[in-house]
Amino acid sequence: MSAVLYDVPGPRARVRNRLANIIVVVAVLAAVGWVLYRLNVSGQFEGRRWAQFQYTAIQEQLLEGLLNTLKAAGLAAVFALVFGAVFAAGRISDHKILRVPATAVVELFRAIPLLILMFFFYYGSLQFQLGLSPMWAVVLGLTLYNGSVLAEIFRAGISAVPKGQREAAYATGLRKNQVVRLILLPQAVRAMLPAIVSQLVVLLKDTALGFIITYNELLYVAKQMGGRLEFGFPYIPTYIVVAVIYIGLCSLLSVLARYLESRSRRSRKITGGPPPSAAESATSVEAPL
Repeated sequence: MSAVLYDVPGPRARVRNRLANIIVVVAVLAAVGWVLYRLNVSGQFEGRRWAQFQYTAIQEQLLEGLLNTLKAAGLAAVFALVFGAVFAAGRISDHKILRVPATAVVELFRAIPLLILMFFFYYGSLQFQLGLSPMWAVVLGLTLYNGSVLAEIFRAGISAVPKGQREAAYATGLRKNQVVRLILLPQAVRAMLPAIVSQLVVLLKDTALGFIITYNELLYVAKQMGGRLEFGFPYIPTYIVVAVIYIGLCSLLSVLARYLESRSRRSRKITGGPPPSAAESATSVEAPL
């Protein structure tokens, strides 16, 4: 018996797989236990190092950093999605005057490290007195870098739709913008959604780079909190708390992605299965001008 991509394992192979899984789990648990032991030996779990989190002022400071992180991530996510959609449209354009510049811009900002973009906007603003705050330096850097990656995701998603779909649409007389908007995008979005959410998770985590240019986000606040002598320089406990917050935020994005995917699947079942073909869609759209 065989599956599409591999042979179904036999009894001996299943035993070996279970044994390998057990070994891996034991190794991971041992590594986690060793880390916890070393943290405990070094006094990272002492009550004094964790005492600051019981104070309202500290909680408000963490909340302020979290809100600043969400603010920068939210603005950058919206701008990056718009940037990606615009330049993806340029990249698939039939007109060379649009396609070449769009390709150059996307490849340029994908190749530049994100931190350099933030430095460029922050220190460039200081030198030329442009008045950009650290938050906008973070937002613009995140927008250009992640927008370029999203442009490639959009382009690849649209290109992945079977070629026969667009050929059938063109055969019915639809223009290219109608083909993309009515035929390709509805099918491509379902395939692109996991990659889009993954990139938005990366964007959210990359806001932590803002602490280097003094943006008052979550990691910058944690660095200040960890340097307090009266609590024994609790860097490790503070970073553990911040890591838990980031894990929670990224998990919420993943839950949202699964919800949207399941809702999309339900809508497909309600409407009768797969998306309509180009010929079927042509009967419900306006005739080309």
